[in-house]
Amino acid sequence: MPALGSFGLAVRIALVAAGIISPFPSVSSMDVYTSKELQVRNGTDPRLKCTFSSYVPLGDEVSVSWTFRPLSGGSDESVFYYYRDTYPPKKGRFLNRAVWDGNAGRGDGSIIIMNIQQTDNGTYLCQVKNPPDAHGEMGEITVSVVTQVKFSEIMLLALIIGIGSVVIILMVIAVVSFRYYRKQRTRSTAVSVMECSEKLNDKLHDSSVNA
Repeated sequence: MPALGSFGLAVRIALVAAGIISPFPSVSSMDVYTSKELQVRNGTDPRLKCTFSSYVPLGDEVSVSWTFRPLSGGSDESVFYYYRDTYPPKKGRFLNRAVWDGNAGRGDGSIIIMNIQQTDNGTYLCQVKNPPDAHGEMGEITVSVVTQVKFSEIMLLALIIGIGSVVIILMVIAVVSFRYYRKQRTRSTAVSVMECSEKLNDKLHDSSVNA
């Protein structure tokens, strides 16, 4: 059995040397992560996040390619390209609008789209290559540009909690103020009764003396 294993290894080395097979696995170990869906407000500068990891150390050979696929249909359009340096588009809708905001050495290929418009609705494809990966994986972000961002469930929950907290604080202030007012009123009434009693006694005393 060891002899057969050595023979198989020798055959594989010979095939690699002849260029018949690749010395690397046929599948890629590149993993790309994107937010899948993103809702942004018209006229803002959203960051399209694309991070990645590879079984091969990230070096100078990393390349990141961003492509736009219109929601209304039509051909794909180049958005941005990175390979050892940044290459923004020289024409098209993203001219002077696509900005590099990543760090390839740290597994970040993110970009920023300046002044995004509703005509920019569509799918943004982030493809990353890091040789000797067999092929680059691709991440997708479906971007929806709206005039006003809708409340998410988390934002709605935060709003409810915030309003509830304000209501509770106002109720506590009202209760404390009521008790303080009632206490002050009771004290004022007691003082008034004592003053009336003292005046009445003084008047009775004066009357008895004059008699």
